[in-house]
Amino acid sequence: MGRHTEAKCKLCRRESTKLFLKGDRCYSARCAMNRRANPPGQHGKFRRRPTIFSRHLREKQKVKRMYGIRESQFRGYVETAKKWKGVTGEALLRTLESRMDNIVYRAGFASSRDQARQLINHGHFLVNGRHTNVPSYLVQEGDMIEVKPESKDHLREGIKAAADRRALPGWLSRDLETLRLQLTGQPTPEEMDRSIEVNLIVEFYSR
Repeated sequence: MGRHTEAKCKLCRRESTKLFLKGDRCYSARCAMNRRANPPGQHGKFRRRPTIFSRHLREKQKVKRMYGIRESQFRGYVETAKKWKGVTGEALLRTLESRMDNIVYRAGFASSRDQARQLINHGHFLVNGRHTNVPSYLVQEGDMIEVKPESKDHLREGIKAAADRRALPGWLSRDLETLRLQLTGQPTPEEMDRSIEVNLIVEFYSR
């Protein structure tokens, strides 16, 4: 996946919401959204009434940036979700939440999804005992993720600090002593991010 080199705080300001792209900084008073919540640029303070298309586009861009996904991959997730039985939007969010980088982040084993991707790319994790360095790997229910033995001493302190600041979702379990986590179920609609209007994303790709 290509790297996004623009300042991350600008992305949050552009979407007018915290995307939690910079880890601990997003929870502190230094967060740009606490100081300048308006969109970046000289015309950021002068907002027009959004059109239907712009609402759809901004919601799509917000979720892409939140999960760190490029357009072609995101479109593929949407097309796959349309083929599943049930509500397309819920299927899409379950797929995004099942990405390995997201699960490592949700479990508190990284302070941001960016950091989770870096740790996975560097080969610090095992999935069911096998080396996996693909952040987009879709974790299945029952899969066990653990820090590989030779990386535990190096990562233990950072993981415990990150885990203390994040509540564990009900569909994950973790052991901070052995540095293991497991996907124990699928997130329910009530457990998913309520700030995401996923119906707008489905409508955007249905044009």
